[in-house]
Amino acid sequence: MRWALVKVSLAVTAMVVVAFAVPLGLVIREMARDRAFAGAEREAAAVAPALSITTDRAQLERVVASAGSGTDMAVHLPAAAGEQPLDIGERRASDQDVAAVRELGRASTSTVPGGSALLQPVALSSGEIAVVEVFVPESAVTNGVGTAWAVLAAVGAALIVGSVAVADRLGVRMVRPAQRLVEGAHELGEGKLGARVPEEGPTELRLAAVAFNSMADQVVQLLANERELAADLSHRLRTPLTVLRLNAASLGDGPAAEQTRAAVEQLEREVDTIIRTARDAKPQTAAAGPGAGCDAAEVVRERMAFWSALAEDEGRKWRVAGADRPVRIPVARADLAASLDALLGNVFRHTSEGTAFAVDVHNGEDAVIVLVSDAGPGIADPETAMARGRGSGTDGSTGLGLDIVRRLAESTGGDVRIGRSVLGGTEVRIWIQLDGRDRPPRRRGHRGSVRRRRTGRGALSFNRSRSLP
Repeated sequence: MRWALVKVSLAVTAMVVVAFAVPLGLVIREMARDRAFAGAEREAAAVAPALSITTDRAQLERVVASAGSGTDMAVHLPAAAGEQPLDIGERRASDQDVAAVRELGRASTSTVPGGSALLQPVALSSGEIAVVEVFVPESAVTNGVGTAWAVLAAVGAALIVGSVAVADRLGVRMVRPAQRLVEGAHELGEGKLGARVPEEGPTELRLAAVAFNSMADQVVQLLANERELAADLSHRLRTPLTVLRLNAASLGDGPAAEQTRAAVEQLEREVDTIIRTARDAKPQTAAAGPGAGCDAAEVVRERMAFWSALAEDEGRKWRVAGADRPVRIPVARADLAASLDALLGNVFRHTSEGTAFAVDVHNGEDAVIVLVSDAGPGIADPETAMARGRGSGTDGSTGLGLDIVRRLAESTGGDVRIGRSVLGGTEVRIWIQLDGRDRPPRRRGHRGSVRRRRTGRGALSFNRSRSLP
């Protein structure tokens, strides 16, 4: 495209220059010729008054010498009675040309060696016609024409060069964004999801760049959501895996029991591999749409009914508080169930048998708090626990469970904090905003927040002194 624009500009400018320069050059040549012959006519007119008064040779020679420039002028007088024609000055025109001018009585030009001769008829006092001849050399006719033509050629060349340069710049301005668009498409096709195109150039290319960048963002979004879905689904397998592991541990000894435990461990390793493979995807969880949501109390009761069977097998005391009344939250039922399963599964996985745990639901005017606490040893590094995919690695933890919970809370404008529970172990507090407003930035971290010390929250303040039954 760039060279096509240059060629088109070169052709158009060259045609314009030729169309204007050639006629202008011819006009300049004609103007130089007219200027030279106009000067010759003025010289011939200066002699005419003297010829109308006298025909004396001496006087006419003085007049010719004063009016002409050396040998450039001559006067041809007609022959008197019994005398020969009289010529004053150097004669260049032929007798036929002089006779034709004298007969016609009007000025004429004739070609002579070295230039042209202007023949001007002048009436004498006797009624005869004299002819004044003024020589116009070729150098006077072409004086300044060469310089003018050189200037025209230089201007034409400058116009052509300038138009080519401008066309080249315009071509670069059009071609470079197109090339960047092509390069961005190739990079995106090679799997470089961060490839973007600068939005510059002509309007059409800017719109194409905007569309490409939007498409690339959508591709990244779709891939991230796909990997998040794979990670979330894999993590939700932790719930039945925990049950299987606990049941397998109670099978006792024997080949079948060992095989069952080995199969469960193998399946758990495979699930961990899937989770770690998907951990680099950026979380993209959206809040529930208008009219969507669930009853948090109902979900809590349902999940606690599921986990209570395992708790009884392991001798764990448990408690549910605040789930006796409906509590509507703008979160999908499956997402809240997955979050609770992730937290309760961590309690069973990372605490010893007999460790008590509790789930509390607190309903306020603008938010709902769900607390999952236990009486275990607690979390040594809450910051690391909140960072997705940065588990300690000693117990097979991937950290994705807390990230699922965090994304659930942040989708509503809330957050997640980890602190010390009244039971002596870990407390995970899920703050679910009811009106969808964003929390103040100081209360939010890049990957969630960690609470070292809990304080009352206005309408959501509550008494934490209750103990397990």
